[in-house]
Amino acid sequence: MKVLVSAMQDSLDADVSPVFGRCPVYVFVDSETMQFEAEPNPAMSAAGGAGIQAAQFAVSKGAQAVLTGNVGPNAFNVLQAAGMTIYPVSGGTVRQAVEAYKDGKLQPVSGATAGMHGGMGGGMGRGMGMGRGMGAGAWSPPTTPPPTTGAKSAPEELSELKDVAQSLRQQLDEITKRIDNLEQKE
Repeated sequence: MKVLVSAMQDSLDADVSPVFGRCPVYVFVDSETMQFEAEPNPAMSAAGGAGIQAAQFAVSKGAQAVLTGNVGPNAFNVLQAAGMTIYPVSGGTVRQAVEAYKDGKLQPVSGATAGMHGGMGGGMGRGMGMGRGMGAGAWSPPTTPPPTTGAKSAPEELSELKDVAQSLRQQLDEITKRIDNLEQKE
């Protein structure tokens, strides 16, 4: 079966991206042979509608299932309408995600796992940065640490916090790369 994994880079050993619509790369993997093809996400830098565009791309490439971090409602609806099943993955590599999928360790979702514009960072669109990304908009990462309720054991909470930290490191790496690319163009 051909599965799509949202990834940070173009290999089986790349980290799974915490977002679907704006991830850097899609890795299409034959779950039987582990043969893969990596494609840059054509919607990553879209001004709007990235989730829908990304989902349409996934459908056009013939993927039958999606393994990803969070998926927004628009992308979810497009993928579901095409008959694709979405499996949430929190961390690990593309290879690990596909292995977990093959071993039946992933559970499909029945709805979006992120709100509208979840992968955009909630920047509020104030545009006060004079075109240099320095605005005073209220930026917050799409993944936040779960609240401490006392209902979880220390190892469970530690594991969740490590997953969040890994996701934030990936996001910071992506932002740093984008900054470097923009500075080289100046």
